Amino acid sequence: MAGSSPEMSDSSIDPVLAARVEAIRALADHQSERVMVIGPDLTVIYANRAAWPAGESAVTPSKPAKCYEAMLHRQDPCGACPATEVFASGEVKSVACSTGGAGHACGMSQAYPLKASDGRTDSVLVLFRDPRDPDADAPAVQDGPWPVSDEPPGAGLGELVGRGPAMRKLFDTITLVANSQATVLLQGESGTGKELVARTIHRLSPRREKPLVVVECSSLPETLLESELFGHVKGAFTGAVTTRRGLFEEADGGTIFLDEIADTALTFQAKLLRVLQEGEIKPVGSSRSVKVDVRVVSATNKNLFDLVKAKQFREDLYYRLAVLPIFMPPLRHRAEDIPLLIDRFVAQASRRHNRPCKPVTQEAAEALAAHDWPGNVRELLNLVERVVVTAKGDRLTLEDFFGPAAASPDSQDLRTLVRDVAAQAERTKIVEALAQAAGNRVKAAKLLKISRASLYNKLRAYGLADA
Repeated sequence: MAGSSPEMSDSSIDPVLAARVEAIRALADHQSERVMVIGPDLTVIYANRAAWPAGESAVTPSKPAKCYEAMLHRQDPCGACPATEVFASGEVKSVACSTGGAGHACGMSQAYPLKASDGRTDSVLVLFRDPRDPDADAPAVQDGPWPVSDEPPGAGLGELVGRGPAMRKLFDTITLVANSQATVLLQGESGTGKELVARTIHRLSPRREKPLVVVECSSLPETLLESELFGHVKGAFTGAVTTRRGLFEEADGGTIFLDEIADTALTFQAKLLRVLQEGEIKPVGSSRSVKVDVRVVSATNKNLFDLVKAKQFREDLYYRLAVLPIFMPPLRHRAEDIPLLIDRFVAQASRRHNRPCKPVTQEAAEALAAHDWPGNVRELLNLVERVVVTAKGDRLTLEDFFGPAAASPDSQDLRTLVRDVAAQAERTKIVEALAQAAGNRVKAAKLLKISRASLYNKLRAYGLADA
């Protein structure tokens, strides 16, 4: 049967793995992108129609085939297959499959570990390059000053910006998962754009006409979080003077985005698990359950599996949330996208602050590209916004971004300078947020879109703990 593979009906098959393969099957069967799941011995567990050479069908269920047999008609393995590294490390890898000029490279471009219920990498989801686009992964080259335009052509997906390999793979994954109803877990460092990815998934999904509800889990105490999400009835607790619908009901038919899910308490996690299992919520103080149809997208900047091992996060909830995991690349791994991001941020900030759009000098561009960006895209955004507001010349220069010391021959190491300037910009943002929130740190964290723990750490680092 074309587009199918050996059925996973054996009772020995791990149930978590089986559920993930079925979710991938539902997503990929009708996609034009090539998708395959392989086992540790490189046996094909699943492959969609697009994965097979033109005119060929999938392997017969009675005789599973190795990927190199089915796709390349080889009798022997290809050698150093990049997928084997994923089984060894359990990490997502962007790869360039090559067989040393033998002409048999399968075109593998990205491999995702699929964990079994015991945490082992039991199989690997493989995505392939489009064979019609051999230069798809070649980074763009920018010479001279960077002009400003509102929408660089071919540079993103929705509000997401990038054309380098890491972002192309991310766009492919988003497109793949958007039509699914399965839960999605976004993992990555703070400031990498997880909320933008959640919004993009929603806008590309069949639920786009229904609400997208965003919940900052870290900004709400446990008791209030439960009431906010599930609602409450009148008299359920002190201050509950009316019955109130929860955010799950508000999102009915649409998507709910649970940001910083790792910061929730174990008791709340148990109640969230029930929602995912049963598709119903129970308002605080009520004995009546309410059915809801909501897709859950969650996000964290922590390693949830490490928290599971430390008994700080429920293992059963982890596997429910991570049916479709997406890993967000940090900005330091996508330096080729920095010109596009600056282009977008300069245009947006110029409109917002009623300033003329100005190009960035090549000298400043090179300095920006050389920075490690520990705060990722959010750090770059804050720096660009400050420069757009304060720059006085007709171009955005090295001095505008990094201060007068940057123009001195005796200036300190450029990366250190960038860190210092970015830190000062972040400190200013924190002071402004605290003032806007009248000193309420929970509200300030919400304005800054960071967790309370992150805010407290930054307050100590910037000498603002007593502010």
